[in-house]
Amino acid sequence: MTKTALITGVTGQDGSYLSELLLSKGYTVHGLVRRSSSFNTERIDHIYQGPQETGRSFVLHHADLSDGVALVNLLREIRPDEVYNLGAQSHVRVSFDAPLYTGDVTGLGALRLLEAVRASGIDTRVYQASSSEMFGATPPPQNEKTPFHPRSPYGVAKVYGYWATVNYREAYGMYAVNGILFNHESPRRGETFVTRKITRAVARIKAGLQSELYLGNLDAVRDWGYAPEYVDAMWRMLQQDEPTDYVVATGVPATVRQFLETAFAHAGLDWQEHVRHDAKYERPSEVDALIGDASKAAELLDWKPEVMVEDLARIMVDADVKQVEDQLAGATVRVDR
Repeated sequence: MTKTALITGVTGQDGSYLSELLLSKGYTVHGLVRRSSSFNTERIDHIYQGPQETGRSFVLHHADLSDGVALVNLLREIRPDEVYNLGAQSHVRVSFDAPLYTGDVTGLGALRLLEAVRASGIDTRVYQASSSEMFGATPPPQNEKTPFHPRSPYGVAKVYGYWATVNYREAYGMYAVNGILFNHESPRRGETFVTRKITRAVARIKAGLQSELYLGNLDAVRDWGYAPEYVDAMWRMLQQDEPTDYVVATGVPATVRQFLETAFAHAGLDWQEHVRHDAKYERPSEVDALIGDASKAAELLDWKPEVMVEDLARIMVDADVKQVEDQLAGATVRVDR
């Protein structure tokens, strides 16, 4: 029988890759889209199916994690076999500027969805997108037993969502799991996130459209993986007999500076000639090092990463170079100096 899945945050990086994965497995996929006067669906335009099409396997709904009643009604209508909560205000630096909004959508939004599942009375499995930012100041390597010490409103909100998921699993017997994903990137990463900001700048500098790139802390250590591989881990978590929580990571550390070096070198550029420091991109409280131990996922999910940080940087640079070339071939591009 065809399975049905509901994805919040379907227009984001992970939502788009997860939609592709589930569709390839024969699922009917429903996605939540926030109502806006402008389109923000470019990551899923290639799989979009209009409401006039019959037998659709990819269906979008206007809804929001701030509206618990709408979530209950939608769950009762769709009755999904699996729910993936990927929706959030997910930019760590921005969470310092919009802490209440971040707490409402990222933290309370997870609780609203869990309560909507309970209140709707449906039998479904729930995936909660937790984050390595929950570990914050706790020294690496970090695994499922590592204490949380978040260092941002985003990390705090994710800790709330994590424990809400555990509580609903224990209190109501729900199949609900946390995927504690470390940084995962791709050519679909938002342009304000540091990895994509770097690779996009590399492409524009190479094309003569930009001369400088401003960044904050270059010494932060992160564990960067490839997003399409990480959404596969999400799906595997909901296929197990018993619900539990998993860390998903490569275990390979790299500084922002190392990512810079790889990305610029791949395009034949010297990063030191173009990169400048701007303190406004630094966080009020920094997370020094996040390095994951995904041994549990390897053992129970038979999951392991293949794309490591250097190959990831090259993949993203190549994609951004092609995007700029395509733009130059067919459209006017703004020149930043």
